[in-house]
Amino acid sequence: MMSFYQAQTFGPHYRPGLRGFRFFPPVIKALLVSNIAIWLSVDFFLSPFTIDGKSIGGYITDYVALWPLGTQFLPWQLFTYMFMHGGFAHLFFNMLALWMFGMELENTWGSRKFLVYYLLCGLGAGIANMLVAPLIGQLAPTVGASGAVFGILVAFGMLFPDRPIYIYFLLPVRAKYFVAVYMAMELFYGVTGTSDGVAHFAHLGGAVVGFVYVLVDRGVIPIQSWIRGLQRRGDVSYRDAGRLNRNYEEVHEAKFYDIKSGQQRSSKGGTIQEQIDAILDKISAGGYQSLTDEEKRILFEASKRVN
Repeated sequence: MMSFYQAQTFGPHYRPGLRGFRFFPPVIKALLVSNIAIWLSVDFFLSPFTIDGKSIGGYITDYVALWPLGTQFLPWQLFTYMFMHGGFAHLFFNMLALWMFGMELENTWGSRKFLVYYLLCGLGAGIANMLVAPLIGQLAPTVGASGAVFGILVAFGMLFPDRPIYIYFLLPVRAKYFVAVYMAMELFYGVTGTSDGVAHFAHLGGAVVGFVYVLVDRGVIPIQSWIRGLQRRGDVSYRDAGRLNRNYEEVHEAKFYDIKSGQQRSSKGGTIQEQIDAILDKISAGGYQSLTDEEKRILFEASKRVN
């Protein structure tokens, strides 16, 4: 499907002015160059060379393309598959869509946020295809940036819903409708198995990750508030535990009163008055120097109460 969008004022959304706006922002430029360079290297420069009768490009596909679970899957393939393509047309349309719809996203979000979003959508697309492909009998490796590009398409439709997109350069359609119809078509093709050889569930996986990301970024899904709430609960529980421990120690070491007699009792047993009488008798027999530190403390506290 050929299409392009017109970056003009349309409803509440508009394209930023030329100041600060770049037609080839740094991440878009790096992705275009890297994808094209890798495709040329694998399909043209390395393909003629063979090892044990197998082309070097074939070896690269074995280790870099994304294989379903239970075949030749390796963890790094969830990222490297995005930079491989199955032919010129596959590469061309992916890079064209990346530039058309990603250009304004990177200029709006900034390069770092855009790169994180692109990689997350590609990762989500890879996981979705890796899990679903064996269930529907697709055991071939997956290559291409289509999953990440579908995430970019969804974000564009959510951020600029009224921006016109021209189908076949003639028919204008608002971005939100274009994206909704395109996602419905991908779901239909994925369920019915139409257009065999196309990883429709990878496209849908990238779109779902992009949709959720934008909702979280806008605060519609308040994940950050939930995380802060959990952290506050953890801090409160920790402080409460500390207070309980301190209170236990204070109660354990505290003096107490005999309510019936009205006399204060020591934690060691006996009334305070009985202890004072015993201390005074000891002073009479051996002098003040014969008292222990604890006995001196008891005598000192008793003198304060008398005063």
